[in-house]
Amino acid sequence: MAGPKGTAEEIKEELLWVAKDSLRNNLVHGTAGNFSARLPDGNVALTPSSLPYDAMTLDDLVVCDLGGNVVEGSRAPTTEKMLHLACLAAYDDIHAVIHCHAKFCTMFALVHQPIVCAIEEVEAFVGGDVPVANYQFTGSQDLADEVSKWVGDRAAVLMANHGLLTVGKSPKDALKIANMVELTAEMMWGARQLGEVVPLPDSTRAKMAPVYKMLRGM
Repeated sequence: MAGPKGTAEEIKEELLWVAKDSLRNNLVHGTAGNFSARLPDGNVALTPSSLPYDAMTLDDLVVCDLGGNVVEGSRAPTTEKMLHLACLAAYDDIHAVIHCHAKFCTMFALVHQPIVCAIEEVEAFVGGDVPVANYQFTGSQDLADEVSKWVGDRAAVLMANHGLLTVGKSPKDALKIANMVELTAEMMWGARQLGEVVPLPDSTRAKMAPVYKMLRGM
């Protein structure tokens, strides 16, 4: 499986840009949410704990090994570092993780309802329904173990009573998924006000399913 693309510096710059863009587009607010990216040497760059995104610089990013040990940086990594490291350690085709509190996704997470795949693009780029992982306490290893098992065959999962997690080949790829899922959640919420949502036909989902597998493996 191909490793992350770009130099360590390029990946960090992209990670920081994605964190700031997530703030601009209301995927995160204040210091909530967290971001990570795998580096060429196998270590992981993470956003720091309790630092506003608009003030964050490249020097504020923290690098940890997959065991969670800080190997670079003067700040403490996000308190949810185990969530990120569990996903990256489990799947060598995942190189970036985003955890955010996007408004409409979090609404679904609060009522423990999956975002049903009723749009072809969601099947192709997410891999199907966005499921709801069972509730576990924030920042715990139990949460990391629970959530990471859901992203083996899809790019997004809701965290019960919490928010959204997406994965991708790069920070921008994971951001694309987060924006897509949040828009889908908003459309699903609105469609429910009009009537019952009609899912995609099984035949269409069967045709589209291999697309996600292909894109993830590229």
